[in-house]
Amino acid sequence: MATRTHVRRVRMLYKTILRLHRGLPAEIRILGDGYVRDEFRRHKGCVESEADVFLHEWTNYAVSLAEQLGLKGPHTSRPLGRYLKEEDLQKLRDEQVCQLYELMIAATGNPDGTRGKT
Repeated sequence: MATRTHVRRVRMLYKTILRLHRGLPAEIRILGDGYVRDEFRRHKGCVESEADVFLHEWTNYAVSLAEQLGLKGPHTSRPLGRYLKEEDLQKLRDEQVCQLYELMIAATGNPDGTRGKT
């Protein structure tokens, strides 16, 4: 019974995040949806302790995104997202840092993180 509840919670979080992504600009939505699908698929068979951290972090993401998007879509006066704290960056494994870097390049189009493609 606990397993079924866990699966239901994971599925609900996954669907919630994809629904929230509908409020993002099209190019960011495509990138975000693909990233979410990949991450949820990769963590499908993880151990319980990793699953707890995974669900906690993705729940925080969903709450943060919902706050940023508001009821009527993205607020034009402030950008979406937030900066990572230095201590959070220190906790990442090397492969996670590489993945974050690749995500930044995909989002900005440039290895230095500036907006716009040249």
